[in-house]
Amino acid sequence: MSLSSTLYDIAFIGHMCFDEVILYHGVPRVAPGSAVLCGALAAARVGKNVAVVTKMASRDRIVIDALQQNGISVHVITSAETTYMKVVHPSLDVDEREIYQLKNAGFFSLADLPPLNARFIHLAGITDQEFDLDFISGLKEKGYRLSVDMQSFVRQVQSVTHQINFLDVPAKMEIVSQTDMIKLDIVEAKVLTGTEDLAKAAQIIQSWGCPEVVITQAEGALARVSGQTVYEKFSNRSAVGRTGRGDTTFAAYLARRLDHNVADSLKFAAALVSIKMETPGPFNGTLEEVLSRMQ
Repeated sequence: MSLSSTLYDIAFIGHMCFDEVILYHGVPRVAPGSAVLCGALAAARVGKNVAVVTKMASRDRIVIDALQQNGISVHVITSAETTYMKVVHPSLDVDEREIYQLKNAGFFSLADLPPLNARFIHLAGITDQEFDLDFISGLKEKGYRLSVDMQSFVRQVQSVTHQINFLDVPAKMEIVSQTDMIKLDIVEAKVLTGTEDLAKAAQIIQSWGCPEVVITQAEGALARVSGQTVYEKFSNRSAVGRTGRGDTTFAAYLARRLDHNVADSLKFAAALVSIKMETPGPFNGTLEEVLSRMQ
């Protein structure tokens, strides 16, 4: 499918994957997952024209069914493997997780990227095995407005155990300086800046050259733009759908931000992800439900 003949609002680039989630004293379940899946579905379901560029094994095309069923245009770069993630919750705290990458589809390259016509590109990686600095620089040279999920660099896969450790990124300032927006969660923000104070972390990251920073935590999300900080609490009644919280929050924020101000966009994102967290899986609601929850 050609992605150059249509102007897309947002193009998400990143691995699709299978997520094996093992809840504390719960029944393990395996389902299609990834930052791309959660993000693209959220943006599409609130009316944005969305494209996805992903890398995976052709035998596993079932993982893109939900995208295509929601009108999302998908370009698959064929790989020997489809990324497979294992997420273990060792306690009732849904934010305590052990994450493993058991299979990996490999790095994206500019040579593999199809011609793409998009208002905004979001690099929605799962681990540090998807994007490098040359790829980001190449996208910027092509003139794209660009956002990056810093989990794509902070989540570093250990070669022997395949467990993911959250570690600092030597090239963080170079990465951030080439973006129009940056997405992080509180853990990633602390790793990169040394503080878990969301406002201070956002200020530090903004000083590296990115004009707009969004950071999520269990209770809500913060956005910092032009020296001003906005915070919005989540309103979810349960956290059974916690997986994909940050990915969904940022995608909803970006979708709304294309046409609205910062405060409205963050309130919209908090409402949408609050609905999503009350049900396992990606956001499956409607624009009307989100606008109602905003009230």
